[in-house]
Amino acid sequence: MEQTLLYLSLKYHGDFNKITKAIKEHEEIDLILFKDMLKVMNCKYTTLLSKDYPERLKTMNAPPYVLYYYGNLDLVNNKTIGIVGMRQMSPYGKQATEYFAKNLIFNHYTIVSGMAKGVDTVSHLTAISNHGSTIAILGTGIDYIYPKENRSLYDELKKNQLVMSEYPHLTTPSKKQFPFRNRIIAGLSDSILITEARIKSGTMITAGYALEQGKTIYCVPSRYNDYNGCNELIRQGATLVLNVSDIMEDEDFH
Repeated sequence: MEQTLLYLSLKYHGDFNKITKAIKEHEEIDLILFKDMLKVMNCKYTTLLSKDYPERLKTMNAPPYVLYYYGNLDLVNNKTIGIVGMRQMSPYGKQATEYFAKNLIFNHYTIVSGMAKGVDTVSHLTAISNHGSTIAILGTGIDYIYPKENRSLYDELKKNQLVMSEYPHLTTPSKKQFPFRNRIIAGLSDSILITEARIKSGTMITAGYALEQGKTIYCVPSRYNDYNGCNELIRQGATLVLNVSDIMEDEDFH
């Protein structure tokens, strides 16, 4: 059955709905096609039925059938926190992201993010520069580097950290993939930290998935006339944090 999941994922380019339909219709493996698809697969993989599939993802809605990855899969078993936020962040957002990421690493958290521009990139780079661990969840194929300027970061994640995607090979970006990818970021994270966000954004979609999964959301407050995504989430019940001690104390309490 693991091979069936891998076959369907490769055939349908990781499209969750198409894979689900094929499973319901008991689609059989075309062995010749399967062998051809395996020839061009360079990465490792784990399926929903595999022993090493991340436990955190098994209980969420729509867990990915297959995860393709490079790097150290054991990182998914660490104490984790997702750090997400704006692509076009302000200097304030960058400073907050660097501060929290650095100090969370010092407190032995593994940082989960999405390798996008802005907050994601700063989170990964801060973790790496402070000798910590970080996991990137892509919204593209596992071999498709997006954005292109993150090639060196991608190479570092492949070699010494963990980069994952439910999409195989060079699956190109589409608008629906990135928001749907965010359920995995939320799923792999014990909690979520948002350092800066717009009210209408992919970050808010991640927050929605985290709430659905019963995860705590931490937000760095913004000024009243800045990007108000964090302030709005705080107003709705997210936990306001001013330093890493706020997160540590809250998680100890729970």
